[in-house]
Amino acid sequence: MAQKDHDLTAEQWASLQDEWGGCAYCGAAGPGLQKDCMLPISRGGRYTLDNVVPSCRSCNSSKCNAELTTWMRRKKLDERLFLERHYLIRQRLAE
Repeated sequence: MAQKDHDLTAEQWASLQDEWGGCAYCGAAGPGLQKDCMLPISRGGRYTLDNVVPSCRSCNSSKCNAELTTWMRRKKLDERLFLERHYLIRQRLAE
């Protein structure tokens, strides 16, 4: 992990949590949301604004290092809604 370039700032993380308003996957609210890399670090992902979303402990543990869309389909989560929201949030934060 130390060999990867991680550039997510505390301000960006706070903005991501505000924009998502809870777990990016299941919508669960509350304190203790975790940084989840959509592309896991073990698969080449990094802690960056493009790759990190807030996740509840349950979703983060369940996803582990699985490929995002495969995991979402297995859990019967709304993949399209997630991807659309991710795109819109990223656009807003890039402004």
